[in-house]
Amino acid sequence: MADRRRFEAEVLVHLDAAYNLARWLVRAPADADDVVQDAVLRAYRADGDRRGADARPWLLAIVRHCALRHLERRGRALRREAGAEGEEALLGLAAPEADEPLAAALRAESQGSLAAALEALPAGFREVLVLRELEDLSYREIAAVIDAPVGTVMSRLARARAALRAFWQAGRPEAGHGLR
Repeated sequence: MADRRRFEAEVLVHLDAAYNLARWLVRAPADADDVVQDAVLRAYRADGDRRGADARPWLLAIVRHCALRHLERRGRALRREAGAEGEEALLGLAAPEADEPLAAALRAESQGSLAAALEALPAGFREVLVLRELEDLSYREIAAVIDAPVGTVMSRLARARAALRAFWQAGRPEAGHGLR
């Protein structure tokens, strides 16, 4: 069991980062609240096993795991509600498809924000961008959070940035003139 004061000082100071990651992964504030609550409870129970690991990436890895479990449960519930024939439509609603650049660009243009562009990215790209650019984690810390080699993190981040750039330029054609 965790020492409460140490847990508060080392882990709970990262609640904003935990919520930020959860929000970008599950895309709904109320769901993000649930994910963070679940993650913090799990972190508190497992804090004795942390053994000096940096608290921030450790907590974010737990948040990521909880968010993925939440999305999986939500997907199963949606499929049960829709029945077999509605499954394909629901999968399309869960995350924008990579082959829908025009629809994604229109959403970004209509909302006029970087957030819309991030929302259009596949979850794997979105999570590494959020962890690197918004949460300022190192490649090594991101690798620990997503349980992947550093090379994979670097590759995903490069592809995520390229996809974001392409998305942004598709939504704002004047920005792409002369750039290749």
